[in-house]
Amino acid sequence: MSHKLSKSTFMRGVKCTKCLYLNKHHNELRDQMSEQQAAIFQQGTDVGELAQQLYPYGIDLTPESYYNFAPSIKATQEAISRGENVIYEAAFQHNGVLAAMDILVRSDNGYKAYEVKSSTSVKPTYVQDGALQAHVIMGSGVILEDISIVHLDNSYKKEGNIDIHGLFKTVSILDAIQPYLSKVPEQITGFKHVLTGNSSPEIPIGPHCTSPYSCDFMGHCWKNVPEYSVFDIANLSGPRKFELYRKGIVTLDQIPATEKLSANQRIQVDAEVNSRMYIDKEKINSFLDELIYPLCFLDFETMAFAVPQIEQSSPYQPIVFQYSLHTLMNKESELEHFEFLAPADGNDPRLAFIERLMEQCGTEGDILVYNISFEKRMLKGLALLFPQHKETIDGIISRLKDLIIPFQKKWYYTPEMRDSASLKSVYPALFSDQNNGYAALNIHDGGMASMVYAQMFDGSYTKDYECARTDLLAYCKLDTLALVKLLEKLYEATN
Repeated sequence: MSHKLSKSTFMRGVKCTKCLYLNKHHNELRDQMSEQQAAIFQQGTDVGELAQQLYPYGIDLTPESYYNFAPSIKATQEAISRGENVIYEAAFQHNGVLAAMDILVRSDNGYKAYEVKSSTSVKPTYVQDGALQAHVIMGSGVILEDISIVHLDNSYKKEGNIDIHGLFKTVSILDAIQPYLSKVPEQITGFKHVLTGNSSPEIPIGPHCTSPYSCDFMGHCWKNVPEYSVFDIANLSGPRKFELYRKGIVTLDQIPATEKLSANQRIQVDAEVNSRMYIDKEKINSFLDELIYPLCFLDFETMAFAVPQIEQSSPYQPIVFQYSLHTLMNKESELEHFEFLAPADGNDPRLAFIERLMEQCGTEGDILVYNISFEKRMLKGLALLFPQHKETIDGIISRLKDLIIPFQKKWYYTPEMRDSASLKSVYPALFSDQNNGYAALNIHDGGMASMVYAQMFDGSYTKDYECARTDLLAYCKLDTLALVKLLEKLYEATN
C-alpha cells in the first residue's frame, strides 16, 4: 500500500497546508531550482553518506527508486527481525506515513535513530521532523531507545585526514520531541484531509512563506505582489509589512502620509512616489574629504565546504581564493588593475593570496571596499593563520574604508536603487546605460562564483575550466571597477 504522507510532505504541512496541497496536485507551479540550491542539496547528501562512517559496516537499504519504497520497507523489517546492528536509510510506514531514517543502530533495549543534517546546529524544524519519524518508527513496532540529530561541528578544524568523530556532533532530541509527539496523529489526519480535498486551502501569504525557510511555491502565491512593494521598505518589521498589505496598501504610492516611518524610510517612499533623487552634498563631501590617495579598490571572493577540504579550516569556513584590485594614484591618474585567482589544484590558496595582496596594495593610502565587515573578517583570519604577516595585514586592515556608507545612509539615493544598498543593486541603478554589466556575465554574483570555484577545487566541476577562470576574473574585476565608478558618481554629485 502506497503512503499518503512522507517526512518531507508532513513538514510541508507543518509549514503551510497550501504548500502541502500544491506539492501533491500542482507540482508544475513549483519555483525552478537554481544551480546553487541543487549544489546545497547534493552537499547534504554527501554529508549524510560521510556520517555513515560513525557507525560502519551497516547495510544500505536506500531504495532503487524513490517512487517505490515498498522493497525498502520490507527489507527494513527483515533486517530488524534478524537483529542487524546498523542500518542505513531504514524505511518505515505506519498509518499511511513513510519515514526513512539515515542511520539506525541496535542497542541493548531496541534501536537508536540518527538523522544527519549538514547544518552546524539543531534547528526547531529538526525536532518536529524527529517527532514524526519517532511516531512512525514506534508505530511500526520498533522499540526506539533514543533519537538524535547528527550535525557538523563548526569548532572542528581539519588536521590531516578527516576525523569523523570530531567533524560531527550528536545531540539527542528524545526529550525535545515529547511535546510534539501527542500532536502528530491529529496533524497526520488533518494533512491527509487536505490532500484529498478538491481545491487548495485558502491560505494568505504571511511570514510562514519565508520562515523558517523560503517556500518553493512563492512564485505562485506571491504572483499578485508587485516586484517593488511595501515588503521592500527598509527596516520595516515583518508584522507591519503584512499589516499594511492586509489593509490593501501594497505599493509605496498607496502608503498614507500619516503612516509612521523613519527618516530613511520616508526618503525611500518619497523617492519612489515622486521619482526624486536625494543627494546630501555636505555629508558626501565630508566622506570624500577624508579619503587618502593613492586609493585602492578591493574585492574578495571566497569558497566554503561543509566538510573541510583544506588544512586548518572548519565546516563552512570562507576560504579566500581570488581578489581584484584597482588603484588610483590621484584623481587624475590612469586606473591600474591587478588580480589574483588561485589555481584550483586542491592546494591551500590563502598564503599565495595574502602575499600577492600585500605586494600589490602597497603601504599608503586608503583601501575602499563595499561592506567592510567581510573583507575585515577575512583579513583578520589570515593574520591569525599567518602570524609572520600579521603586522602587514593589520596595516591593510587599518587602511580599509567602506564605500557602501553614502548609499546605505541615503546620502546618495535614487528610486532605481529600491532601497537596496548592495553593489548588485546600486551599480545597475546608476549605470543602467551600460547594459547592466553583471547581467551580461556568465558568473554574475558571489554565490555563483563561490560555487563554481569550489566545484573546480574539489574536482566536481563538469564544464570547461579555462572558461570558468575567465568568467571568474571578469566577475571579480567588475566588482572593483564598479567601486571606481561609484566613487566618480559621488564626486560628480558634489560638483
